[in-house]
Amino acid sequence: MSAVIKLSWPATREFWEIPVLYEDEHLLALNKPACMLVSPDRSEPERPNLMQLLHSGIEQAKPWARERGLVYLMNAHRLDFETSGVFLLGKNKPAFVAVVNLLGAGRGHRKYIALVRGVPTEDRFEIEAKLAPNPVRPGIMRIDSKRGKQSHTVCEVLERFSGHALLKCEALTDRLGQIRLHLRHAALTIVGDRLYGGRPLLLSQLKRDYWLKPDQIERPLIDCAALHAEELSFPHPMTGELLTIMAPWPKDLKVAVKYLQRYGRTVRANQSADE
Repeated sequence: MSAVIKLSWPATREFWEIPVLYEDEHLLALNKPACMLVSPDRSEPERPNLMQLLHSGIEQAKPWARERGLVYLMNAHRLDFETSGVFLLGKNKPAFVAVVNLLGAGRGHRKYIALVRGVPTEDRFEIEAKLAPNPVRPGIMRIDSKRGKQSHTVCEVLERFSGHALLKCEALTDRLGQIRLHLRHAALTIVGDRLYGGRPLLLSQLKRDYWLKPDQIERPLIDCAALHAEELSFPHPMTGELLTIMAPWPKDLKVAVKYLQRYGRTVRANQSADE
């Protein structure tokens, strides 16, 4: 079978080649691109979304759907618009229901890579803060200690830079916007996360001799929130064997980390950037 699924949105002439990370007769895992909706947005229904594109491909018997004999495909969890990485789907209803129940019961492990502005002093820390929908901004979440749902994230520092840090975050609960809000709650905003106050990362901020022509505009190293769903592990719903699915980092995240390592004065994980 093809290692990528090719999708297109004729209205905007957009095209995607989405890598297949794992597949068997019951499950399909894709490496979702950043800045792509998973499902339709009520406020902007004309924008492309992954599930609609997949279902349309099945209906039209596109080559990737035909060679798999697909007649059913449903997402077992969600990813934010900005977030890239592991996106799991069920290829039949029994597998879909079983894996949703597994993940809902907390038997899955979701680990994310986040590039943040700010430098934690601890190598490992936990964030517990209740989350609820923002009543005045539909589709946006907020910290709400009274009406929110319990949410828990564990973070580990992978690398420190001057003013930034690279983290691995495990979401022990599955709430919309959880990692983004929890990190902001800890005074660590995700690079490029405009929705929750994250500023873009510019090469001119890192490289002292950076020079831009007068008629040029500098582009951020990362256009979307620097948050990547790197790993999803869970018992296979049919065999019970532990399944771990990994997603390679997107190119822009690799580039941003490379420039930080080169110009951002790398600091050991157990050392403060201010030392």
